[in-house]
Amino acid sequence: MNLSSSIDYAALGDRLRAYRLGASLQAEDVAESLGVSRAVVYRMEKGEIVKIETVERLAQLLGTSMASLLGVEVEYYANFLSFFERMRQLEQGADRIMAHFEPISLLLTSGDYLNYLRLMLLETLPQGDASSQSGEAVRVKEIDQLVQILQERKAAFAQRRPGIVSLVGLRDLERFLHTGLVGRLDLPEALRKERIQAARQEIERIAELMESEPMHVQVGLVDDAMPSSTFQLFQSASRSVLALSPFRLGELPNVRNGIATVTASPEAVKLYEQMIERLWKASYKGKAGAERLRKLLARP
Repeated sequence: MNLSSSIDYAALGDRLRAYRLGASLQAEDVAESLGVSRAVVYRMEKGEIVKIETVERLAQLLGTSMASLLGVEVEYYANFLSFFERMRQLEQGADRIMAHFEPISLLLTSGDYLNYLRLMLLETLPQGDASSQSGEAVRVKEIDQLVQILQERKAAFAQRRPGIVSLVGLRDLERFLHTGLVGRLDLPEALRKERIQAARQEIERIAELMESEPMHVQVGLVDDAMPSSTFQLFQSASRSVLALSPFRLGELPNVRNGIATVTASPEAVKLYEQMIERLWKASYKGKAGAERLRKLLARP
């Protein structure tokens, strides 16, 4: 039996890179541990055939399981850099994306959003704890790495223009508008007002998208409770992959605590497709949705 024939080495290489980033390892670190050259590690990440023994050693080094690294069952990501890098990879191969993120899909945010997100993430860092300055520097570096990955995702989406169905919770937007683009609530009042205005601009952008209805963008405004976990369903001609995330990129963001998962399980994919279809049918779309958002913005 030729076991290697059932392995998708390109996908394995993608996961290897994602887990390596999450482990804060350079390619040369992995190469040294395996006793190979850095070039060999890069070739593995590009989809070169990997021996099963090597996969086992890689899983141990990266703190994951062989099953997760091989994508046999469910991929688990406790590190946000690993997860969002994996999201970037999956988006590159997707023809269609179905998504719910709080408060709105990052792919549909304005060009200013990532600048505010970086500020919000810095504001979420623990204050006055016993961590060293070097530890804080590491966390700031990780935030900058995340912003870079998200910039690449937005740029790739704008260039490729895959179809996206974005489900937006009306209650999520109400909270977003009240709180503003903040990482914590004890900010100066003038800064809070500025961040609330920035949130208003993001909601106005969604209203404009709903009115103009670009060919590749469909937005559904859901006046109901949304799932507690955000998700993206990546669809292509060859397969569908589901990503579930506890991480938040909206107001009061969280990328520090949680376990994200990625799976191609037909059962999981089917259940989420059914839920998406149900929520989409009940949602406000087009000009009707834009009108609801503008009523929300007009509230005192």
